Amino acid sequence: MIGVVPAPAEALAPVRGRMLAAASAEAGRIVAQARIEAAALVTDAHRRAAETVARAEAQGRADSAAAAAGARSRGHEQATAIVLGARHEALEELRGEALAAITGLRSDPGYARLLLRLTAMAARAAGPDATVTVQPAGGVLARSTGVLVDVTLPRLAGLAVDALGDQVRELWTP
Repeated sequence: MIGVVPAPAEALAPVRGRMLAAASAEAGRIVAQARIEAAALVTDAHRRAAETVARAEAQGRADSAAAAAGARSRGHEQATAIVLGARHEALEELRGEALAAITGLRSDPGYARLLLRLTAMAARAAGPDATVTVQPAGGVLARSTGVLVDVTLPRLAGLAVDALGDQVRELWTP
């Protein structure tokens, strides 16, 4: 009796599922840590902005009415600039920390497995004539006619931060 051998894609489906689940879990861990660090940055920025506004208001009360109005206006502008700068700094720091966390995966013992999964995903997405190249910064690029699939670690870190969308803004909204 001749047995039916499952197609390679069917046989590998459970393995592929576990690999995708592991990659998703790792990405979730990285994003969660980045959120925690971003929240701390935003809290510090709020504190600094509040201190600046308090100093500007105290100075304004000590000056004449006209000078006080000018000082409050400048203080508000300065506080706004500080808050906006802190938001930008927090977002950039979040991006940097996400990048550092994900590129740190290159030294992880499981990175070889991750690289194999990324290679397979990129090749599948780019099509049968794809050329896949491992990138120095981690991850791979897959190219085929008219298609570029970028699953480099820096790109994945950026996508993880971008995926937070409005959640990032919530970190610094009172």
